[in-house]
Amino acid sequence: MTDNQSPLIAHLVHRLDVGGLENGLVNLINHIPPNRYHHAIICLTDYNPEFRRRIRQPGVEVFALHKSEGHDLGLYGRCWNLLRQLRPAIVHTRNLAALEMQLPAWLAGVQRRVHGEHGWDRDPALMNPRHHRLRRWLRPLVHHYIALSGEIAGYLETRIGVAPKRMSRIINGVDSVRFHPGNDRSPLPDGFALPGTRVIGTAGRLENVKDQPNLARAFIRLAEMIPNARQHMRLVIIGEGSLRAGIESLLNEAGLRDLAWLPGAQDDIPRLLRSFDLFVLPSQAEGISNTILEAMACGLPVVATDVGGNGELVVENETGRLVPARDPEALAAAIHEYVDDPERMHTHGAAGRRRIEEQFSMEAMVTAYLAVYDSVLKCRVKTPFFL
Repeated sequence: MTDNQSPLIAHLVHRLDVGGLENGLVNLINHIPPNRYHHAIICLTDYNPEFRRRIRQPGVEVFALHKSEGHDLGLYGRCWNLLRQLRPAIVHTRNLAALEMQLPAWLAGVQRRVHGEHGWDRDPALMNPRHHRLRRWLRPLVHHYIALSGEIAGYLETRIGVAPKRMSRIINGVDSVRFHPGNDRSPLPDGFALPGTRVIGTAGRLENVKDQPNLARAFIRLAEMIPNARQHMRLVIIGEGSLRAGIESLLNEAGLRDLAWLPGAQDDIPRLLRSFDLFVLPSQAEGISNTILEAMACGLPVVATDVGGNGELVVENETGRLVPARDPEALAAAIHEYVDDPERMHTHGAAGRRRIEEQFSMEAMVTAYLAVYDSVLKCRVKTPFFL
């Protein structure tokens, strides 16, 4: 442990880079008072130096264990050795990729161990059975679980056998000062959004689980449904990833590429969200979506697929609409409702902002995490047993 007198929490993640899990971790570290806990981040692979700079709390060390592709047995030794040096009071692993590090944490003598499940790339019914077995096998090593959605909590209880008393459900909070309502088209390219146009936007990794091609297809369908669509609609897809070429190809084939802006990964997400009229999340799977929370905090109505924890955030016909996944026709119809009704757009956006202020504040999230860490430190440590 360092000279800091507050207990050290070692947070273990696969990689520290742009993403919802990582955003939540950085927000948590930035908002926990340093006299309560201080932090270290251990990345199994590596970290993005630009993203690391988002950590404002002083004294946070970030380590990279440089995991090799495939099975890297040496990773366990490197993790064990680092934890022996750091001597944290608590280890907090996140998602399946880091769960296995509960074993070297136990062997390194870390007596309090927490694990968080933030979301998956697919429905639990489609998961590799080996992943269920691994979670069950490592369950005795985890003192307390954190589930970000009701779906995840139900899975941990019914499929993995986690007792409810060993689990807390904590939804990510959003910085409602940084993410606030406003109308600012300045981040968009010159001449892209003319007066009277509706900007339909999304943000996220351009990967299969986020399914931005579903939104591109819905946008193409909208262009067929709405008279003079060229004068009334624009599409913004923020993010980078393997789906970019496919999305651009879909829009090119439909003759709509000039109505869409794909700027790649961006840092100034709050200002970009304030340039939207409607936020859309077309994912195939989610835990609790940070981008939905951020969009609601910016006063945007939200159209999202009814997967994972999205239904816990979006109130149907009050703050937005929920539609089936992989259904561009349904997605287009829901978007059309807002494009056709500016008053509905404004009312649902304002209701979303109120919901953020009342239920999803950063303060509520930090208080909930502190309660878990405090209770884990106070509890009597039991030696894990394996059946």
